[in-house]
Amino acid sequence: MATPTDINKPIIEALYCEALVLADEVRAAFDLAPPRCAEEDMVRIALSCEGLRTTTRMMHVLAWLLNHRAFFAGELSEFQLRRHGVLPPDRAADPEQLAQLEPETRALIGETEALHGRIARLDGAWREKFVVQPVTVHGLRERLGRALGSF
Repeated sequence: MATPTDINKPIIEALYCEALVLADEVRAAFDLAPPRCAEEDMVRIALSCEGLRTTTRMMHVLAWLLNHRAFFAGELSEFQLRRHGVLPPDRAADPEQLAQLEPETRALIGETEALHGRIARLDGAWREKFVVQPVTVHGLRERLGRALGSF
């Protein structure tokens, strides 16, 4: 059976690159232009609130990833990482404010929520000292090997 895996540098680097690209898209999406009319005020308020919530979410994700990168670079001990590298819980978007935003902006917010969710699951599992056991794939390979070995 193959050896189990854990969070490793390539996983963190791939997530870090994904988060940087997403953070840049968030920055561009929430770069506010001056209002053209009074009707835009409510949209601007919604955009400001959701922009703050979304950028905060991305900064939390990036901080978590940077802490893990520092750990893999030998700049943090596992004790320091476990103590100071906690991912704060996410704050969901306000449905009323989301309804005022364009579909592309809502989709971008959804992507940041999904990334935060993935990182939160990874963080939770890591804190429980998990080891990923790719049991299903290896079990299928073993069964296939036994079946083909009998021919």
